[in-house]
Amino acid sequence: MGSSIDAVRGMRDVLPSEAAVQTATAAIIDRVLAAYGYEPIDLPIIEHRDLYLRKLGEELVGKVYEFHFNGRDLALRPEWTASVLRAYVSRMQDQPLPLRLRYAGPVFRNERPQRATYRQFTQIGVELIGGAAPRADAECLALACEGLVAAGVTHFTVRIGHIGLIRSLLAALGLSERTQGRLAWRLERLREQGVAAVRAELEMPATALPLDPTLLDGIDDQRAEALLLHALREIGVNLRFGTRPPEAIVGRLVRKLRRSESRDQIDQALQVLDRLCRIEGGPEEALAAAEEILQGFAVTGLDELRTILRLAAAHGVALDQVRLDFGLGRGLHYYTGMIFEIYADDGLQLCGGGRYDDLVSALGGRQPTPAVGFAYGLERVVAAASPVAAPSRSPVVMVVATDDASYPYALEVARALRGRGYTAMTDVRMRGVSGNLRDAARRGVRFVAVVGADECAQRCIAWRDLDRHEEYRILLNDIPPAER
Repeated sequence: MGSSIDAVRGMRDVLPSEAAVQTATAAIIDRVLAAYGYEPIDLPIIEHRDLYLRKLGEELVGKVYEFHFNGRDLALRPEWTASVLRAYVSRMQDQPLPLRLRYAGPVFRNERPQRATYRQFTQIGVELIGGAAPRADAECLALACEGLVAAGVTHFTVRIGHIGLIRSLLAALGLSERTQGRLAWRLERLREQGVAAVRAELEMPATALPLDPTLLDGIDDQRAEALLLHALREIGVNLRFGTRPPEAIVGRLVRKLRRSESRDQIDQALQVLDRLCRIEGGPEEALAAAEEILQGFAVTGLDELRTILRLAAAHGVALDQVRLDFGLGRGLHYYTGMIFEIYADDGLQLCGGGRYDDLVSALGGRQPTPAVGFAYGLERVVAAASPVAAPSRSPVVMVVATDDASYPYALEVARALRGRGYTAMTDVRMRGVSGNLRDAARRGVRFVAVVGADECAQRCIAWRDLDRHEEYRILLNDIPPAER
């Protein structure tokens, strides 16, 4: 029993005072998103596990809460973008583009709770489907910043990278698309641990595997993975270990078997990436440093970054809050272009997003469709915002009947009070006038309306103001509107 309670606590209880501030902050952000023309969408918490298997990346796939039920492999939603794009592909492809969608709701990740990081948390975000770079990217950057300012986070840093630029460089170096992906998503590890560590991770030789790579010749990756998974299961190999699903294990095995680049090619790529991923700074200086490294390579992305920054400034984004970071990788593998993260002054990440032009096609869309989006972590935004007072409540009134015969009239009084803007509660524990006065004082309730036989007959209430220590009668029809 204790362990199950601890697991629930790891997902955080949001108590009334916290919920009031969190709800108010969410409403503020929602108004900003709506003002840009983003329409609301809501989607199931549970999805098919395969939706997340291929595009989330190894780090996040290992944090997915997955389970098998009624013959289906299911998962709790770990993020919104894949779900929104799944809904677009299945039911919204006939809508005019661009399509602006906004969402808010819980997501689930099996990770260690820490400050403002929980196993269940709330994402608020947008997806701009059918919007191409650079204009749509600049809009998302500006919208993300404006939402934070409206919520009370005035000091933050926007870190911007570009996965498309990295892939373009790796393609210019002659690397396959598969190897491009393997290197592109190790930028942060390369910066933190160096070339040797990343090379060692990439260098497990295919010949060390108990399989002949020529068995997969002429077979695409999807068929190769299905064939290998079936074969391993048929011979009784247990693939259910750790947090990674069997499909992810087999997919990685197929990628290792297919490795075709020479060590010299990979070494050259690592050396260039090592220099590039260490560039981090203000837009002008970072762009100049990157341009110097990339001279001689047929690389795209730098001009697009310049335009995005210029348009973001036109939206009102303060460029002195922007840092270009060519080592930014993010953990989601569906990104194809500009990516960004926003951090509070204390280093807490508040928001993240980017461009993912291939995801619609990967999920079965009729045609390639550009898209870009971002999401806030609501709990983190609340933690970073200036202290926000709980939203003002309407005045609270405790309605007390002195006897059972007067209780129906007390209910009528409560309805009348609510109609005039008050929050009205009736006594359901039959504690009498004295007990309810003590209860009202304990709860901080200012007003008590007492009704008995005389009040029923005269259609009035005995109104007590506990702050001012006043009592007087008011006719039911003369109750004034509530003042906030």
